[in-house]
Amino acid sequence: MNSEGQRIGRRIRDVRESRNLTQERVILAVPMNRAHYQDIEAGRANPTLRPLLRIARAIGVPVHELVS
Repeated sequence: MNSEGQRIGRRIRDVRESRNLTQERVILAVPMNRAHYQDIEAGRANPTLRPLLRIARAIGVPVHELVS
């Protein structure tokens, strides 16, 4: 996986954890397959725009904070 995907995944995880949200809560809010979400956070998968927007909404940040 490229470093951009890893950076985005790390940022999603960091924000989620800083807001005391579990992966389960985000997965249910998005909704998304658990394995795919875990791959995104681990930087093994790049989310497309729609899932990235949903993840940002679920963790309570604008999408630009995840990709900038």
